[in-house]
Amino acid sequence: MPSAARADRPGGGPVSDAPSTPSAPEPSDGPGPDAPAPRGSAGEPLRRPRGDAGGGDSDDDREAPGEPQDAVPGPRAAAGNPPAPRPDWAYPGGGYKHEPLLADLRADPPAPIRTGTLGAVFATGLLSMLLLGDGLAINLLIVALPAALAAYFAAEQAGRRLRPWTLTWAIGGLALLAVPALRDAGWPSFLALVSAVALGSLALHGCRTWPGVLLAPVGLFEAVLSGLGWGWRGVRGRASGSRSGPVLRAAAVTVVLLLVFGALFAGADAAFAGLLGDLMPDASVAEGPWRLLLFALGVVGALAAAHTAAAPVRWDRLVVGPGRERGRVEWALPLIVLNLLFAAFNVVQLAVLFGGYDAVLEKTDLSYSAYARQGFWQLLLATLLTLVVIVLALRWAPRDGARDRSLVRAVLGTLCALTLVVVASAVRRMDMYVEAYGLTRLRVSVVAVELWLGLVIVLIMAAGVWGARWLPRAVAASAAAGVLAFGLLSPDALIAERNVQRYEDTGKFDLEYARGLSADAAPDVDGLPEPLRSCALEGIAEGLGSERGPWYATSLGEARAREIMEDRPPTASSADCMGVGEETAYR
Repeated sequence: MPSAARADRPGGGPVSDAPSTPSAPEPSDGPGPDAPAPRGSAGEPLRRPRGDAGGGDSDDDREAPGEPQDAVPGPRAAAGNPPAPRPDWAYPGGGYKHEPLLADLRADPPAPIRTGTLGAVFATGLLSMLLLGDGLAINLLIVALPAALAAYFAAEQAGRRLRPWTLTWAIGGLALLAVPALRDAGWPSFLALVSAVALGSLALHGCRTWPGVLLAPVGLFEAVLSGLGWGWRGVRGRASGSRSGPVLRAAAVTVVLLLVFGALFAGADAAFAGLLGDLMPDASVAEGPWRLLLFALGVVGALAAAHTAAAPVRWDRLVVGPGRERGRVEWALPLIVLNLLFAAFNVVQLAVLFGGYDAVLEKTDLSYSAYARQGFWQLLLATLLTLVVIVLALRWAPRDGARDRSLVRAVLGTLCALTLVVVASAVRRMDMYVEAYGLTRLRVSVVAVELWLGLVIVLIMAAGVWGARWLPRAVAASAAAGVLAFGLLSPDALIAERNVQRYEDTGKFDLEYARGLSADAAPDVDGLPEPLRSCALEGIAEGLGSERGPWYATSLGEARAREIMEDRPPTASSADCMGVGEETAYR
């Protein structure tokens, strides 16, 4: 079991290609607290090298002359001449001091919360109370904007600087929150919401290593309690004597009066309630506790984000110590044999799988679809296990000089290249199965995962050539980009489009499955002939319900589906649907 430790070289990680130099600490990619640059014996500031054996730091990682760093300083490297650069895929040798797991991770306590941060936190709570009670759509993005502003104000007060990677994570997280506004389907929206939280935590922490990328969301949730205390102290201090105290009290009283009397007037007059309902949620007294809970959740979430931005947990100081170096034969022999097995399998795949339907029947005596279904899940698992093998192989790889570097690159590079053929084989098998039985949510999801795993393998191969310091962030960015593309492409619409095309080609259509799709599928289902069209749209309409939600809680997919059904309402009877379903079912 590898022990967690604090690296004597900041910015170190499980895979590092940076030389060990007596330089200033590396700045994190997110904005960080100011820290004075360390100085040499002559009082001169120590500078970091402009590059390294793995391709060098990116521009956003370099320290500008005279500019304060945003990373918490780590221990200074030992004096003396720096050792030679480490190989691209290897661990740095030595330099690890084993300490308690959470040693020296906490930044200094944040400064008192500023008035602008408190205002943005209050706006987040108010918008949460007003907009989030009727579902999730564009309202989620509207609520996130003041929360992001509160975090920005807190980071600015703490002296943290906005860096390109921080801006990338922040923009990516907000873009992911646009998916619920566009798509009615819940499953891509859920993936987008989880990914947005992960990217937001990376923007707040500014992490760059594997422990930092994986543990950043933990730091966000850990800040919930500390953020509440921080915010309460700020409110109490301003209410007691600050010049902004009267303004805050007046704003709070104004909001309370508007909510109370607005709800009473809405209940007293239907015309006024209708006017108010077009702009704001249903102002009923019965919903008061639920709205107050939403207000509290919005305030707590915004305070946690702002506190994290002001005093993030320094997850990048956690590193996993390198494994014991193995001899060349002991390390390389199992992997070379595994490469030979992969090569033999890939030869068979190229000859059989890509040879067409006749080759499948001749060599396996199976049907086209049965052969495709037979091995997809095994190949998906093989891809996952290959990534595990690569991680363990890097941990125990020999790392003495250029010959070992060449051996590691050759063996693992070959394994990665052969794995890409396995990925292509798995995707081709699923495509064959879809040709036989149509597209479903499970099938499109697992193909997306397999394609992303192939991209990760390509990134690992690139890290073997150009260095691995960028790899954790690149993998995280690729995952977020995949989730965003998955939501923007609208998987339910893609499923409906593919299955409608298949119906036109073969006359086969899974009506029962189409009835369970979300409103995103309605435009494609609308192209089916009657009564098949009405039967499919009827099931989608049941999922939508009869009542329209407010504008801020209605997705674009739902709005388009309701327009289609209002223009041409479904007209088929239950008997018609039963008959057409049996006619078009797969057999």
